[in-house]
Amino acid sequence: MHILFAGGGTAGHINPALAVAGYIREKHPDAHISYIGTPDKLEAKLVPEKGYNFRTISVAGFQREITVEGIIKNISALKKAVTASVTAKKILKEIQPDVVIGTGGYVSGPVLREAAKLGIKTAIHEQNAYPGVTTKMLAPNVDAVMLAMPEAEKFLKLKKKPFITGNPVRQELLKTTREEARKKLGINDDIPMILSFGGSLGAMKINQTVSELIKWHNNSGRIHHIHATGKSGYDEFMQSLEGVNLSEKVDIREYIVDMDVCMAAADIVICRAGAITLSELLACGKASILIPSPYVAENHQYHNAMTLKRIGAAEVIEEKDLSDKKLIEIVSEFMEDKQKLVQMSQAAANGAIMDANERIYEIIMRLYTNA
Repeated sequence: MHILFAGGGTAGHINPALAVAGYIREKHPDAHISYIGTPDKLEAKLVPEKGYNFRTISVAGFQREITVEGIIKNISALKKAVTASVTAKKILKEIQPDVVIGTGGYVSGPVLREAAKLGIKTAIHEQNAYPGVTTKMLAPNVDAVMLAMPEAEKFLKLKKKPFITGNPVRQELLKTTREEARKKLGINDDIPMILSFGGSLGAMKINQTVSELIKWHNNSGRIHHIHATGKSGYDEFMQSLEGVNLSEKVDIREYIVDMDVCMAAADIVICRAGAITLSELLACGKASILIPSPYVAENHQYHNAMTLKRIGAAEVIEEKDLSDKKLIEIVSEFMEDKQKLVQMSQAAANGAIMDANERIYEIIMRLYTNA
């Protein structure tokens, strides 16, 4: 059995593929697993580290703004699109996979199109509530469409019913209880804990408002708070707290390396609305305050966030509406109404799909046995 994954550009496209690949490897230690990505993005680092056969093609997205620079980039992207298809076809003929799975990003487009032309079984997995451009293009022609969120279906032109699979979640996040996590963090009381972060690089607006939130609760003794500033925001964040005698209940970090522990210990999570992060919040049963990034393609984080708001698991603040007052107001409401916090946590847990790896694996095996 030879399974090929194609996807890349961001961790949101890469990690689901790696999670499923790892699951297949557990079930079938002798299976061949390959991956096609781009040579200069994150997958070029993450995939080889896992020991999978990694091949590359160069591909780029098209610019939507009609500017001189955009036109030049689109000419380059068009050239890459032609050569990417040729290269993808050559690799497919060489390695002869039984099933090809696309997990998003421009690189998955030419790989799955050429695989379908060659008669190889194909499937795509869409992580977001609002599908990406590549998913929209591929959906009518692949053998199976897998969606993490059912809301995505209405944006796609499909010839057959999609499979709702959820997003694969890192298993380590599910192995630590709240009590165990708080003990590891040295928290010896039952005071609510906030976990906040804006991503590995940080998010300036989130850092600015969280700084004011910390000033608001710092001396109250009512809240534990762990905040990750991101790589580019730590110094500026600490400067914003200059003169503040931080409580021992406040823990400021550049990056969270023990996310499994911090997530398990938290009662409220303040963060962006990337698809994988939201799946982790649901799996861990965490109430959240979501601040979707307005800088992502097609505003898909907003659509992701609203899926959690609709089931009662999250409050959503768009970045344009984010202010110190608004964030403090919502946190204050949580502190005053503990029952609401419990209800939101339960709503999150009820909305989780805990067997995403198994669901995706079964679909892949179905395609393989019918290849």
